[in-house]
Amino acid sequence: MLDHGPVARSNLARLAGLSPASVSGVTGALIERGLIREVPEAAGPPGFGRPHVPLDLDPDAVALVGVHVAVPHATVAVLDLRGRVMAQRRVSYDAPAPAQVVELVAGEVAVFREEFADRRILGVGVASGGRVDRASGVVVEHTVLDWRNVPLREQFEARTGLPTYVESHGRALLRAEQLFGRHAVRARESIVHVFVGNVVDAAFSIRGRVHQGSRSASGTVAHLPVDADRIAADSCRCGRVGCLQAAVSERSLLRRAAGLGIAARHVGDLQALAQQGDERLIDLFVERARLLGHAVAYLLDLFDPEVLTVMESGFLWLPPAREALLAEVAARSEIVDDPGRVVVPSSFAESPLAVAGGSVVLERVYAAPLAWPGLPTAS
Repeated sequence: MLDHGPVARSNLARLAGLSPASVSGVTGALIERGLIREVPEAAGPPGFGRPHVPLDLDPDAVALVGVHVAVPHATVAVLDLRGRVMAQRRVSYDAPAPAQVVELVAGEVAVFREEFADRRILGVGVASGGRVDRASGVVVEHTVLDWRNVPLREQFEARTGLPTYVESHGRALLRAEQLFGRHAVRARESIVHVFVGNVVDAAFSIRGRVHQGSRSASGTVAHLPVDADRIAADSCRCGRVGCLQAAVSERSLLRRAAGLGIAARHVGDLQALAQQGDERLIDLFVERARLLGHAVAYLLDLFDPEVLTVMESGFLWLPPAREALLAEVAARSEIVDDPGRVVVPSSFAESPLAVAGGSVVLERVYAAPLAWPGLPTAS
Protein backbone atom coordinates (compact mmCIF):
# COMPACT_ATOMS: atom_id res chain seq x y z
CA MET A 1 0.00 0.00 0.00
CA LEU A 2 2.94 2.29 0.64
CA ASP A 3 4.05 1.71 -2.94
CA HIS A 4 0.76 1.12 -4.73
CA GLY A 5 -1.88 3.15 -2.89
CA PRO A 6 -5.37 1.63 -2.55
CA VAL A 7 -5.17 -2.03 -3.55
CA ALA A 8 -7.65 -4.90 -3.53
CA ARG A 9 -7.08 -7.96 -1.37
CA SER A 10 -6.73 -10.13 -4.47
CA ASN A 11 -3.94 -7.92 -5.77
CA LEU A 12 -2.27 -7.93 -2.35
CA ALA A 13 -2.28 -11.74 -2.44
CA ARG A 14 -0.66 -11.70 -5.87
CA LEU A 15 1.96 -9.09 -4.91
CA ALA A 16 2.83 -10.83 -1.64
CA GLY A 17 2.68 -14.37 -2.99
CA LEU A 18 0.16 -15.39 -0.32
CA SER A 19 -3.17 -17.17 -0.46
CA PRO A 20 -6.34 -15.04 -0.47
CA ALA A 21 -7.33 -16.57 2.89
CA SER A 22 -4.02 -15.56 4.47
CA VAL A 23 -4.32 -12.03 3.13
CA SER A 24 -7.89 -11.73 4.44
CA GLY A 25 -6.76 -12.80 7.91
CA VAL A 26 -3.80 -10.44 8.03
CA THR A 27 -5.64 -7.45 6.61
CA GLY A 28 -8.51 -8.00 9.03
CA ALA A 29 -6.08 -7.84 11.94
CA LEU A 30 -4.46 -4.70 10.53
CA ILE A 31 -7.86 -3.04 10.16
CA GLU A 32 -8.65 -3.81 13.83
CA ARG A 33 -5.36 -2.20 14.83
CA GLY A 34 -6.17 0.99 12.94
CA LEU A 35 -3.26 0.65 10.51
CA ILE A 36 -5.25 0.15 7.31
CA ARG A 37 -8.84 0.74 6.23
CA GLU A 38 -11.23 -0.10 3.44
CA VAL A 39 -11.67 2.67 0.87
CA PRO A 40 -14.84 1.90 -1.11
CA GLU A 41 -14.61 5.31 -2.75
CA ALA A 42 -11.52 4.05 -4.60
CA ALA A 43 -13.29 0.99 -6.02
CA GLY A 44 -13.77 0.73 -9.75
CA PRO A 45 -17.14 0.85 -11.55
CA PRO A 46 -19.66 -1.85 -10.63
CA GLY A 47 -19.66 -4.99 -12.72
CA PHE A 48 -20.36 -8.67 -12.55
CA GLY A 49 -19.42 -10.57 -9.42
CA ARG A 50 -18.53 -9.40 -5.96
CA PRO A 51 -17.06 -5.88 -5.90
CA HIS A 52 -13.44 -5.52 -4.79
CA VAL A 53 -13.14 -2.93 -2.01
CA PRO A 54 -9.56 -1.61 -1.98
CA LEU A 55 -7.48 -1.27 1.17
CA ASP A 56 -5.15 1.58 2.02
CA LEU A 57 -3.15 2.89 4.95
CA ASP A 58 -5.37 4.61 7.50
CA PRO A 59 -4.31 8.27 7.50
CA ASP A 60 -6.24 9.25 10.62
CA ALA A 61 -6.11 6.57 13.32
CA VAL A 62 -2.46 6.54 14.38
CA ALA A 63 0.61 8.75 14.34
CA LEU A 64 4.18 8.66 15.60
CA VAL A 65 6.72 11.11 16.96
CA GLY A 66 10.04 11.75 15.25
CA VAL A 67 12.93 13.42 17.11
CA HIS A 68 16.21 14.58 15.65
CA VAL A 69 18.99 15.57 18.04
CA ALA A 70 21.27 18.13 16.40
CA VAL A 71 24.06 20.25 17.88
CA PRO A 72 22.21 23.56 18.46
CA HIS A 73 18.65 22.22 18.65
CA ALA A 74 16.32 19.24 18.53
CA THR A 75 13.48 18.83 16.06
CA VAL A 76 10.28 17.20 17.35
CA ALA A 77 7.58 16.22 14.86
CA VAL A 78 4.39 14.21 14.39
CA LEU A 79 4.15 12.05 11.27
CA ASP A 80 1.57 9.74 9.73
CA LEU A 81 2.06 6.22 8.40
CA ARG A 82 3.26 7.51 5.04
CA GLY A 83 6.01 9.54 6.68
CA ARG A 84 4.24 12.84 6.05
CA VAL A 85 5.06 15.52 8.59
CA MET A 86 1.88 16.89 10.14
CA ALA A 87 3.51 19.22 12.67
CA GLN A 88 7.00 20.00 13.91
CA ARG A 89 8.77 22.29 16.35
CA ARG A 90 12.36 23.12 17.16
CA VAL A 91 13.78 23.09 20.70
CA SER A 92 16.97 25.13 21.07
CA TYR A 93 19.75 24.56 23.59
CA ASP A 94 23.42 25.33 24.13
CA ALA A 95 26.01 22.63 24.99
CA PRO A 96 23.31 20.40 26.47
CA ALA A 97 23.65 17.43 28.79
CA PRO A 98 21.65 14.40 27.58
CA ALA A 99 19.19 14.72 30.48
CA GLN A 100 18.44 18.30 29.46
CA VAL A 101 17.69 17.28 25.88
CA VAL A 102 15.44 14.43 27.01
CA GLU A 103 13.52 16.72 29.35
CA LEU A 104 13.02 19.45 26.74
CA VAL A 105 11.97 17.03 24.03
CA ALA A 106 9.68 15.04 26.32
CA GLY A 107 7.85 18.26 27.13
CA GLU A 108 7.15 18.82 23.43
CA VAL A 109 6.08 15.20 23.01
CA ALA A 110 3.51 15.69 25.80
CA VAL A 111 2.14 18.78 24.06
CA PHE A 112 1.87 16.97 20.74
CA ARG A 113 0.05 14.06 22.38
CA GLU A 114 -2.58 16.51 23.61
CA GLU A 115 -2.84 18.17 20.19
CA PHE A 116 -3.24 14.79 18.47
CA ALA A 117 -5.38 13.17 21.16
CA ASP A 118 -7.67 11.69 18.49
CA ARG A 119 -4.82 9.45 17.29
CA ARG A 120 -2.96 6.61 18.95
CA ILE A 121 0.74 7.54 19.13
CA LEU A 122 2.72 4.43 18.18
CA GLY A 123 6.08 5.46 19.56
CA VAL A 124 9.07 7.78 19.41
CA GLY A 125 11.91 7.57 16.92
CA VAL A 126 15.14 9.39 17.76
CA ALA A 127 17.80 10.11 15.15
CA SER A 128 21.20 11.48 16.08
CA GLY A 129 24.58 12.09 14.58
CA GLY A 130 27.61 10.13 15.67
CA ARG A 131 27.92 6.44 16.48
CA VAL A 132 24.58 4.93 17.50
CA ASP A 133 24.01 1.37 18.68
CA ARG A 134 20.62 0.64 17.18
CA ALA A 135 20.08 -2.57 19.14
CA SER A 136 20.53 -1.00 22.58
CA GLY A 137 19.34 2.51 21.75
CA VAL A 138 22.60 4.01 23.00
CA VAL A 139 24.52 6.94 21.49
CA VAL A 140 27.97 5.40 21.69
CA GLU A 141 29.81 8.56 20.75
CA HIS A 142 28.81 12.00 19.50
CA THR A 143 32.05 13.95 19.38
CA VAL A 144 30.50 17.34 18.59
CA LEU A 145 28.08 17.16 21.53
CA ASP A 146 30.71 15.39 23.64
CA TRP A 147 28.31 12.56 24.46
CA ARG A 148 29.46 9.02 25.17
CA ASN A 149 27.41 5.91 25.97
CA VAL A 150 24.15 7.81 26.44
CA PRO A 151 21.14 5.43 26.83
CA LEU A 152 18.66 7.62 24.95
CA ARG A 153 16.10 4.87 24.38
CA GLU A 154 15.90 4.05 28.07
CA GLN A 155 15.70 7.72 29.05
CA PHE A 156 12.99 8.61 26.53
CA GLU A 157 10.88 5.57 27.37
CA ALA A 158 11.07 6.41 31.07
CA ARG A 159 10.09 10.02 30.42
CA THR A 160 7.37 9.56 27.77
CA GLY A 161 6.01 6.08 28.46
CA LEU A 162 6.16 5.35 24.72
CA PRO A 163 8.14 2.68 22.85
CA THR A 164 11.32 4.42 21.70
CA TYR A 165 13.94 3.52 19.10
CA VAL A 166 17.23 5.23 18.33
CA GLU A 167 19.30 5.27 15.14
CA SER A 168 21.97 7.36 13.42
CA HIS A 169 20.46 10.09 11.24
CA GLY A 170 22.29 8.86 8.14
CA ARG A 171 20.90 5.34 8.42
CA ALA A 172 17.47 6.71 9.36
CA LEU A 173 17.26 8.86 6.22
CA LEU A 174 18.53 5.98 4.12
CA ARG A 175 15.66 3.82 5.41
CA ALA A 176 13.23 6.63 4.64
CA GLU A 177 14.49 6.63 1.05
CA GLN A 178 13.82 2.89 0.85
CA LEU A 179 10.37 3.18 2.39
CA PHE A 180 8.88 6.16 0.57
CA GLY A 181 11.59 8.12 -1.25
CA ARG A 182 11.48 9.14 -4.91
CA HIS A 183 14.01 6.43 -5.80
CA ALA A 184 12.69 3.72 -3.47
CA VAL A 185 12.87 0.86 -5.98
CA ARG A 186 16.53 1.52 -6.77
CA ALA A 187 17.32 2.27 -3.12
CA ARG A 188 16.02 -1.12 -2.03
CA GLU A 189 18.57 -2.75 -4.31
CA SER A 190 21.59 -0.71 -3.14
CA ILE A 191 22.05 2.82 -1.85
CA VAL A 192 24.59 5.10 -0.22
CA HIS A 193 23.32 8.13 1.69
CA VAL A 194 25.53 11.11 2.60
CA PHE A 195 24.47 13.57 5.32
CA VAL A 196 26.13 16.96 5.84
CA GLY A 197 25.36 18.94 8.98
CA ASN A 198 27.54 19.73 11.95
CA VAL A 199 28.17 16.00 11.78
CA VAL A 200 29.06 14.53 8.39
CA ASP A 201 28.40 10.85 7.90
CA ALA A 202 27.22 8.24 5.45
CA ALA A 203 25.18 5.03 5.39
CA PHE A 204 24.87 2.18 2.95
CA SER A 205 22.54 -0.70 2.23
CA ILE A 206 22.73 -3.69 -0.10
CA ARG A 207 19.57 -5.58 -1.06
CA GLY A 208 17.56 -3.92 1.66
CA ARG A 209 19.98 -4.65 4.49
CA VAL A 210 21.42 -1.54 6.16
CA HIS A 211 24.92 -2.12 7.44
CA GLN A 212 25.43 -1.15 11.09
CA GLY A 213 29.03 -2.15 11.72
CA SER A 214 30.34 -4.30 14.56
CA ARG A 215 31.17 -1.16 16.56
CA SER A 216 28.10 0.86 15.43
CA ALA A 217 30.50 2.92 13.32
CA SER A 218 29.44 2.08 9.77
CA GLY A 219 29.39 5.24 7.66
CA THR A 220 32.06 7.12 9.60
CA VAL A 221 33.48 9.36 6.89
CA ALA A 222 34.51 12.38 8.98
CA HIS A 223 38.20 11.79 8.31
CA LEU A 224 38.08 11.06 4.59
CA PRO A 225 40.79 13.25 3.02
CA VAL A 226 39.66 15.95 0.57
CA ASP A 227 41.49 18.69 -1.28
CA ALA A 228 40.73 21.52 1.14
CA ASP A 229 42.66 24.81 1.05
CA ARG A 230 45.23 24.25 3.77
CA ILE A 231 45.31 27.95 4.64
CA ALA A 232 41.56 28.62 4.82
CA ALA A 233 40.36 25.21 6.03
CA ASP A 234 39.49 24.33 9.61
CA SER A 235 41.79 21.92 11.40
CA CYS A 236 40.20 18.61 12.35
CA ARG A 237 40.09 17.48 15.96
CA CYS A 238 42.54 14.76 14.90
CA GLY A 239 45.09 17.48 14.15
CA ARG A 240 45.10 17.15 10.38
CA VAL A 241 43.82 19.56 7.75
CA GLY A 242 41.70 18.27 4.91
CA CYS A 243 39.37 15.88 6.77
CA LEU A 244 35.90 15.86 5.25
CA GLN A 245 33.86 16.87 8.31
CA ALA A 246 36.17 19.73 9.25
CA ALA A 247 36.14 20.95 5.65
CA VAL A 248 32.39 20.86 4.88
CA SER A 249 30.48 20.86 8.18
CA GLU A 250 27.93 23.55 8.99
CA ARG A 251 30.28 24.95 11.62
CA SER A 252 32.98 25.38 9.01
CA LEU A 253 30.60 27.09 6.58
CA LEU A 254 29.30 29.46 9.27
CA ARG A 255 32.86 30.32 10.28
CA ARG A 256 33.89 31.06 6.73
CA ALA A 257 30.81 33.21 6.19
CA ALA A 258 31.60 35.13 9.38
CA GLY A 259 35.05 35.80 7.93
CA LEU A 260 33.28 37.56 5.07
CA GLY A 261 31.31 39.69 7.53
CA ILE A 262 28.13 37.61 7.23
CA ALA A 263 26.92 36.58 10.68
CA ALA A 264 24.34 33.79 10.85
CA ARG A 265 23.23 31.25 13.42
CA HIS A 266 22.01 28.61 10.99
CA VAL A 267 23.19 27.46 7.56
CA GLY A 268 19.60 27.91 6.36
CA ASP A 269 20.10 31.66 6.72
CA LEU A 270 23.19 31.48 4.49
CA GLN A 271 21.31 29.33 2.00
CA ALA A 272 18.51 31.90 1.76
CA LEU A 273 21.00 34.71 1.10
CA ALA A 274 22.76 32.62 -1.53
CA GLN A 275 19.44 31.92 -3.24
CA GLN A 276 18.86 35.67 -3.31
CA GLY A 277 22.10 36.04 -5.29
CA ASP A 278 24.87 36.78 -2.77
CA GLU A 279 27.88 35.77 -4.87
CA ARG A 280 30.17 35.44 -1.86
CA LEU A 281 27.94 32.80 -0.32
CA ILE A 282 27.33 31.07 -3.63
CA ASP A 283 31.10 30.67 -3.92
CA LEU A 284 31.26 29.17 -0.42
CA PHE A 285 28.53 26.66 -1.21
CA VAL A 286 30.15 25.79 -4.53
CA GLU A 287 33.49 25.13 -2.86
CA ARG A 288 31.82 23.02 -0.19
CA ALA A 289 30.02 21.03 -2.91
CA ARG A 290 33.32 20.48 -4.72
CA LEU A 291 34.93 19.07 -1.59
CA LEU A 292 31.90 16.90 -0.91
CA GLY A 293 32.01 15.67 -4.51
CA HIS A 294 35.55 14.44 -3.86
CA ALA A 295 34.24 12.23 -1.02
CA VAL A 296 31.17 11.14 -3.00
CA ALA A 297 33.43 9.88 -5.80
CA TYR A 298 35.29 7.75 -3.25
CA LEU A 299 32.02 6.25 -2.01
CA LEU A 300 30.69 5.59 -5.50
CA ASP A 301 33.80 3.70 -6.50
CA LEU A 302 33.84 1.78 -3.22
CA PHE A 303 30.19 0.65 -3.22
CA ASP A 304 28.99 1.06 -6.84
CA PRO A 305 25.38 1.63 -5.65
CA GLU A 306 22.25 1.93 -7.74
CA VAL A 307 21.73 5.38 -6.23
CA LEU A 308 23.56 7.75 -3.90
CA THR A 309 21.44 10.37 -2.13
CA VAL A 310 22.87 13.61 -0.77
CA MET A 311 21.48 15.66 2.11
CA GLU A 312 23.41 18.93 1.84
CA SER A 313 21.80 22.34 1.47
CA GLY A 314 23.84 23.59 -1.48
CA PHE A 315 23.27 20.43 -3.51
CA LEU A 316 19.57 20.57 -2.67
CA TRP A 317 18.85 24.21 -3.39
CA LEU A 318 21.62 25.89 -5.40
CA PRO A 319 22.13 24.80 -9.02
CA PRO A 320 25.78 26.02 -9.18
CA ALA A 321 26.61 23.91 -6.12
CA ARG A 322 24.87 20.87 -7.57
CA GLU A 323 26.74 21.29 -10.83
CA ALA A 324 30.04 21.61 -8.96
CA LEU A 325 29.49 18.40 -7.01
CA LEU A 326 28.50 16.42 -10.10
CA ALA A 327 31.47 17.82 -12.05
CA GLU A 328 33.82 16.71 -9.28
CA VAL A 329 32.32 13.23 -9.33
CA ALA A 330 32.67 13.05 -13.10
CA ALA A 331 36.34 14.07 -12.84
CA ARG A 332 37.26 11.68 -10.00
CA SER A 333 35.09 8.57 -10.25
CA GLU A 334 36.54 5.66 -12.17
CA ILE A 335 33.20 3.90 -12.71
CA VAL A 336 30.36 6.45 -12.92
CA ASP A 337 29.89 7.91 -16.38
CA ASP A 338 26.53 9.61 -15.69
CA PRO A 339 26.74 11.22 -12.22
CA GLY A 340 23.41 12.99 -12.55
CA ARG A 341 21.55 9.69 -12.74
CA VAL A 342 23.29 8.06 -9.79
CA VAL A 343 23.90 11.03 -7.45
CA VAL A 344 20.55 12.59 -6.53
CA PRO A 345 19.19 14.96 -3.88
CA SER A 346 17.54 13.53 -0.80
CA SER A 347 13.80 13.04 -1.20
CA PHE A 348 13.19 14.91 2.06
CA ALA A 349 14.67 18.35 1.51
CA GLU A 350 11.71 20.11 3.10
CA SER A 351 11.75 18.32 6.48
CA PRO A 352 14.80 16.03 6.65
CA LEU A 353 15.27 16.06 10.41
CA ALA A 354 11.63 15.28 11.17
CA VAL A 355 11.59 12.48 8.62
CA ALA A 356 14.85 11.04 9.99
CA GLY A 357 13.34 10.65 13.44
CA GLY A 358 10.01 9.39 12.14
CA SER A 359 11.52 6.73 9.90
CA VAL A 360 13.22 5.15 12.94
CA VAL A 361 9.75 4.13 14.15
CA LEU A 362 8.14 3.61 10.75
CA GLU A 363 10.59 0.99 9.55
CA ARG A 364 9.79 -1.09 12.62
CA VAL A 365 6.05 -0.64 12.23
CA TYR A 366 6.23 -1.90 8.66
CA ALA A 367 8.51 -4.78 9.63
CA ALA A 368 6.17 -6.18 12.31
CA PRO A 369 2.81 -4.36 12.41
CA LEU A 370 0.90 -7.19 14.08
CA ALA A 371 3.34 -7.31 16.97
CA TRP A 372 3.39 -3.58 17.68
CA PRO A 373 2.90 -2.81 21.41
CA GLY A 374 -0.16 -0.91 22.53
CA LEU A 375 -2.39 -1.63 19.54
CA PRO A 376 -5.70 -3.48 19.86
CA THR A 377 -5.38 -7.19 19.26
CA ALA A 378 -7.62 -9.21 17.04
CA SER A 379 -10.67 -10.60 18.80
